[in-house]
Parts: sequence; structure tokens; C-alpha cells
Amino acid sequence: MCGIVGIVGTEPVAPQIVEALKRLEYRGYDSAGVATLQDGKLDRRRAEGKLRNLEAKLESAPLPGLIGIGHTRWATHGKPNETNAHPHATDKLAVVHNGIIENFRELKTGLESKGVRFQTETDTEVVAQLVTWEMHQGRGPIEAVAITLPRLRGAFALGFIFTGEDDLMIGARHGAPLAIGYGHGENYLGSDALALAPFTDEVAYLDDGDWAILTRRGVDIRDEDGQMVQRTRHKIATGSFLADKGNHRHFMAKEIHEQPEVVGRTLAHYVNFTAGRVEIPFDLPFDFKNLKRVSISACGTAYLAGLVSKYWFERLARIPVEIDVASEFRYREAPLEPGSLALFVSQSGETADTLASLRYASAEKQHILSVVNVATSTMARESDVVAATLAGVEIGVASTKAFTCQLTVLLCLAIAAGRARGTLSAADEKELVDALIGVPGLMSEAIKREHQVEMLARELSKAKDVLYLGRGTSYPLALEGALKLKEISYIHAEGYAAGELKHGPIALIDETMPVIVIAPHDALFEKTVSNMQEVAARGGRIILITDEKGALETDLDTMATIVMPSAHPIVAPIVHAVPVQLLAYHTAVFMGKDVDQPRNLAKSVTVE
Repeated sequence: MCGIVGIVGTEPVAPQIVEALKRLEYRGYDSAGVATLQDGKLDRRRAEGKLRNLEAKLESAPLPGLIGIGHTRWATHGKPNETNAHPHATDKLAVVHNGIIENFRELKTGLESKGVRFQTETDTEVVAQLVTWEMHQGRGPIEAVAITLPRLRGAFALGFIFTGEDDLMIGARHGAPLAIGYGHGENYLGSDALALAPFTDEVAYLDDGDWAILTRRGVDIRDEDGQMVQRTRHKIATGSFLADKGNHRHFMAKEIHEQPEVVGRTLAHYVNFTAGRVEIPFDLPFDFKNLKRVSISACGTAYLAGLVSKYWFERLARIPVEIDVASEFRYREAPLEPGSLALFVSQSGETADTLASLRYASAEKQHILSVVNVATSTMARESDVVAATLAGVEIGVASTKAFTCQLTVLLCLAIAAGRARGTLSAADEKELVDALIGVPGLMSEAIKREHQVEMLARELSKAKDVLYLGRGTSYPLALEGALKLKEISYIHAEGYAAGELKHGPIALIDETMPVIVIAPHDALFEKTVSNMQEVAARGGRIILITDEKGALETDLDTMATIVMPSAHPIVAPIVHAVPVQLLAYHTAVFMGKDVDQPRNLAKSVTVE
């Protein structure tokens, strides 16, 4: 979750950019840099490590210039060193980038065949070289960017400045947030409003696919089709460090929309994108190949993330997994063989039942691995090793981005286990890593279905009871969908394994019962379709969440079909979590519920 700041100003901007970048330090980073233009000439300073290292460079070699871009980088492609630090530059431009360019390899190969030479290991340099190539063909900066953006796949935000253009900056958003700040004779670009708060009290948030042309006179915003558009301006509290909802009514909505970015950030911590390999960034006090069993324990949504990972660990690593609700595990005195792995999942790292289960497992001489979002939490401190999720602060009580980041980490661990145990070949691992790299972009595409989901939520809000069905990894997702709906809309909902339909739940189905079926086109798809036919025969109102192939192969009369982008079956639960979350969110909003703080619930359950 890199940080981007850009200023088209009236006084030297480098010091201002550094101060703004400090407000983005909460995102985490491993290098930083600034580029400016002085008399049309491009110059930059970059440094590995913290911003103080960059400040030291700027003190010894100041950067003049009234226009500039700055960046804090969380490494994805390439080592976190000065060479790979942003901004990246050519003879024509400098660029900063947040996110992942999924198709960078094929784009890079195409440019290299034309004689372009690359200087870094990053995916970002592909963007710089593509725009530069177009400019060398005689195109101006705006036209070159317009031609380049549609060629990029993934979830990203970009900021450009150009040699010889002292009054031009371009920003672009596709899946990763980007805000525009409006000033008097100055305009600004930033990853979020916090970065821009010292300079302006008026911001607009780019919609997905938007790109913006900034000058000192004003800002022109264009949509992905190149048409001029207007985006709503919002007043913010200057100097504020308070959490900001951005262009959203609720924190939950903001956190759903942040998922492409934070999942990409989490991936960058566990995956070597260039090598196509999972690289766990810490030493494990055990060897996966020697483990006989994994015990997983968690509560609520974290438990359901663990339940998805049970399928992954058993399928990819061929290791038996037991999973328990922590409030049950802590009391059932489960026999645990010393030297086995006990894995705990929690957003806060303070969940009372999970923490008690951790302490029981520790006393039973288990290796303790915790997947947590708060690295300073009690669970983190009491674990042998911590697998951090990098979701950032989650304010909405109903977990969204923490859930998908937990899934991301757990899948990376399962892949690493499969490699260590010899159940995954190098080719298998590369296939799975390539699928993981594509997840942020697929999530961004999934979010584009929001309008359809919102319309559907109006009908769902009339229901008194809702049934969710799924098979395989879609079964835990059905449980998560039911949990989300009941906790924020207060509609009674239940999730079931689709194969259990005839063992009781089918008795509930009539013409008033919405049945939400999560069914990506995988090896179990035909089985799930047969269950849907049983629902249809009894008048059930089916809402099908599937992908393009699944939609084509289903001819049932459904209440609605939400078509997700196609994803590898292993990563499909991460992508399909998006419509499940959006459906619960919009249903609750339509019903006028307090989405961020639902009744009787707390963000972190720290008592039994």
C-alpha cells in the first residue's frame, strides 16, 4: 500500500512532499523518493529505508522546482533498494505507482524486442517505458498516457510529471485510490485525503478508471473512455489526522473498496512477483514437511478464513487440518501432539477466546503461528511467529478487508507448505502465484458490479430469512455471507454446504425465500447446479454468484445472476468475497441500519 503525493505549486515543493509522505507512513514502506522539475529539467532523490534517509539526501543535495511527485514504496517486484525505489524516470518523464501491473512481463518483453533497455526489477518501469516509447513516436504527454492506460492490467494508481512540462501532472486510478486536492494557483494529487490535508480543505476522489490532468489553473478529469467528467468535491478538515471515509457513506464501504490495494500490499509481503514464488518473510521454527497435523482456531469471520484455509492446506500440502471455534477449543482439552503446528487467526490479536486457545496450545508444546492484523497485539507477542496481514486499520465492525487479507496470507502459507512437502512442483507454484498476482485486479473488476448488487439489495431487504449455499471453499464463503447479512442488516440468514440441502434446509424453501448460491465454475459446479435445480423446483428465489463460464452453463430461472470475473478456482474465494460483502452492505444501508456500528457488536471481543 504505497503512498503517492504530487504538487503543482508556486513555491519549492520537495519539502512539502516529504511532509505529506510522513502522513502516509502508517501504510508501511521500505524506500522513498521525490522527483521535481526545474526549468523543464527532471531531477530526483531516492533512498532505501525510512523518510529520514531521504531527508538527509535532500539536505545535502536539495531539489528545487515548483512541481513534483513523491512516493513511499512497499516492494512488490524487486528488492527494496534505491535502484528500485520510486519515482522511476526516463529522459521524458518520472512516474510513481501504487499497486500491481499484472501483465508487466508481456509488456516488458514487447518493449525489449523494440530495443528498450530496463534499469530496474520493478513492474512500474514498464509504465514509464511504455509512455516514453509513445512520446518518442511523436505523441504529447497526455496522448501518450491515454494510449498506455488501456494496455495495463491490474489494480494501480499512477502519478506522472514530464520533462519540459513545468505546469502538467497526470494522475490515474484503476482499483487503487487516488484523490485530487484543489488549491489557489496550486493543485495536488494524493493516495488519500490525509496526505493532502495540510495544503487544502477541498478534495475529489477519482472513480475507478478515471485519470486527471492537473495544472496550476485547474484539474480536468476524464473517465476510462476519455470523456470529460465531474467528480464531487468534499470539504475536509485541514491538518486532520482523523480517519477519513473518502468518497463513501460508511467506513465499511471504504474498506470494501480498499481491498484490491491492501490485498496487493499483503501479497507483496509474501510473494516474489518476478520469480513467481512464495517467499515467507520470516524464519519458521518448524519444517512443514515434518508436520503431521495443523490445528486452526479463531472466532467469527477469522474462523471462516481459517475454514477456507483448511481446504487449501489439505489440497495443496496434503496435511490434515483440524479447525475449531476458539470458544469451544479452549474448553474441550483437545489432545495435541507436541511439535505440531497450532495456527490462530485474529484481526485485532486481542480476541479473548482465541488468545486463551493460543495459551492452551502453547502449554501443550505446539509451534504457535498467528495470522493477525495488529503486529503489536497480545497474540502477536505470545506467538512463536507472526504472519502479518497488512490490511491497515479496519474501523467497520463487520470485517471485510481484514478477511480477504487473512485469506491471502493463509493461501501463501498453504503454498509454501505444499512446496516444502513436495506436493507442489515449481510449475504448480508458479501457476498459483500467477493466479494470486491477478487477484487485486479481479477484485477491482468485482467491485464494478456494485450497482447491480445495490439494485438487488432492495429486493433482499424485504426478506425475513435468507439461505446461502456453497460447496468446497464456497461453503465457508456461504457461512460468511450469512454472517455478514445478519450482523449488519439483522435479517435472519443461514449458510449451508449445498450438499446438505436435502438433509433439512430444503424444508424451509418456498416462493418467499431468497437462496444465495455461491458457485464459481470449478470441479464442483455441476453438483451445485443440481442443488439449485432442487431449490428452483420448490419455488425458491435464487440469487446466483458465479463467473462468466458458470453463467453460460446455467439455464435456470434465477432472481438474479451476479457474474464475477473468471478466477483460478484456488483464489476464487478471495474474489467472490466482494459481492458477498457488497450484498450485505447495501441491504443494510437500504434498511437504514447503522452499518459501521451494528447493535450489540464490538470490533474486538476482549472478554468471554
